[in-house]
Amino acid sequence: MLARVYSGAVYGVNAYPVELEINCSLGDPKFVLVGLPDAAVKESKDRVLTAIGNSAFRFETFPKITINLAPADIKKEGPVYDLPIAVGLISALELAKMPGLSHYAMIGELALSGEVRRVQGVLPVTLAMRDLGKRGILVPAENAEEAAVAEGIDVFPVRTLREAVDFLSGKVEVEPFRADLNELISRERRYAEDFSDVKGQESAKRAIEIAVSGGHNLLMIGSPGAGKTMLARRIPTILPEMTLDEALEATRIHSIAGTLKSHQALVFQRPFRAPHHTISDAGLLGGGAHPLPGEVSLAHRGVLFLDELPEFHRNVLEVLRQPLEDGHVTISRAAASLDFPSKFMLVAAMNPCPCGYSGDPQRECRCSAQKIQQYRGKVSGPLLDRIDMHIEVPPVKFSELSSLQKGESSAEIRARVVACRRLQRERFRSLRGVTCNAEMSACDLQKFCSLDGAAQDLLKMAMSELNFSARAYNRIVKVARTIADMAESGEIRAEHVSEAIQYRSLDRMMWI
Repeated sequence: MLARVYSGAVYGVNAYPVELEINCSLGDPKFVLVGLPDAAVKESKDRVLTAIGNSAFRFETFPKITINLAPADIKKEGPVYDLPIAVGLISALELAKMPGLSHYAMIGELALSGEVRRVQGVLPVTLAMRDLGKRGILVPAENAEEAAVAEGIDVFPVRTLREAVDFLSGKVEVEPFRADLNELISRERRYAEDFSDVKGQESAKRAIEIAVSGGHNLLMIGSPGAGKTMLARRIPTILPEMTLDEALEATRIHSIAGTLKSHQALVFQRPFRAPHHTISDAGLLGGGAHPLPGEVSLAHRGVLFLDELPEFHRNVLEVLRQPLEDGHVTISRAAASLDFPSKFMLVAAMNPCPCGYSGDPQRECRCSAQKIQQYRGKVSGPLLDRIDMHIEVPPVKFSELSSLQKGESSAEIRARVVACRRLQRERFRSLRGVTCNAEMSACDLQKFCSLDGAAQDLLKMAMSELNFSARAYNRIVKVARTIADMAESGEIRAEHVSEAIQYRSLDRMMWI
């Protein structure tokens, strides 16, 4: 007998429907699986047959079993097809009657006991099944909250193969899982860190507020222990809250990568990713034999923090150019080309020299001028030009550390950031894909960034004396536009440009 069961497979950050055709016929007893299955899918044979036996289903003879995974020209990966194969096999062997089987899709890995285990990529598959017009989808109980975020399709959590078959047979009732978005949002948006914990560093906090207000990339330069990492970890707390669409984008990526926690439904906190400097280019961008999102995509709509920037391998840093410019990563393989979104705010930190104490008023630097130049030269000019702001983070004074007075909270800073972002969205409402100043093109600069005479003269002098590149010029104008927005000024004035130039510390260090 022939049975059809529907499931889905992940391709990039999206999913496509997979139709499983299970046929049982007379002939030599064997189990044939076709449709470009990988090793994990092929191994499902032993898991499925054992799980069926341990779920109290018995069949007298072992027939010839043929399973086709359509479309047959796309590779199928992972253990996600265990549940649909087992259910389809039970239907084809007529061990249970499931008249409404075609109205449902399913996904899940099976244990030998028949328990349904958690899998990756449930949210994109659920969305694909909804678009296909399925009435409902059966998912592992641990994935139910994640799948229920997709509106327009019923999500049925199942814990065992037996429960899934009995539900499809009409013997038991399984209530659809409903997600309370308001409760999820309030639960996920809580941050453990706050800017009120930071003592001193008022100039650095001012620069960070400017960077977040305009969506600018940021590089912090300072001695060890100055608080660079502490500041960076609190940046997500002042970013505007994620919209539902942004949360769905981020959740898709984390679902495919398998970084969602058990029973986590949505990524509503702005992602903060801090990879170690030994990471490979594939780990940063994504890739592998079966391409998965890398750190730049896991940081989508959030912050990518690169601590000890010069310690990263040169080739790893250079691959950042495309995602910084385009907001997405393209991974090409012989079989296919995958595209992963990667719109993030880059925050990096480095010491001013190899020993870390160049310019420190308390400790003596033992590095030669040549070593300092070599150290700073590890970060290439083209990459440096793509970082809008370079700021110096000085050591915190004892009087500031011992003070009991708390600084501004993240909520207070975020309120100003949101107001500034709102102004920018209104300005760019006619432009597609531009929501903040950092995303402006060279053409947009001419339209939206008018400088008064004094500002033009100051910028001309700075370009001549400090030898800024054309890209650095654009970055300075964008930052000056953000500073003007924070001051509610329609025109960019000399004081705005002057402050923006101060945030090119590394450029000035190279030439002084």
